[in-house]
Amino acid sequence: GYDMILNEEASNVSQGQKQLITIARAILSNPKILILDEATSSVDTRTEVQIQKAMNNLMKNRTSFIIAHRLSTIRDADLILVMDHGDIVEQGSHLELLEKGGFYANLYNSQFEVQAS
Repeated sequence: GYDMILNEEASNVSQGQKQLITIARAILSNPKILILDEATSSVDTRTEVQIQKAMNNLMKNRTSFIIAHRLSTIRDADLILVMDHGDIVEQGSHLELLEKGGFYANLYNSQFEVQAS
């Protein structure tokens, strides 16, 4: 919380808390370009949803690159570039990529089948 005192190495906070602090610092600097690489990989799903709602508002009118394996993180992106072994294999919106039924759709469906189990 607000009263938490971080030690010098920040070893007294979880990896998820470190990610939240990093996201907050990035947003407070009000950059024109925002690059997030696996920014929510260590937070729980509920926290990720809250972060994503805030990020959707904060990313308006700025260029954002979101790198993620958890596809729910990028679902609302204007354009998704799908990479496989370093090559761009598909691009489009979330719905366009699902309709294509290709690599992205298979990956997305496999992630949500696992979560539903």
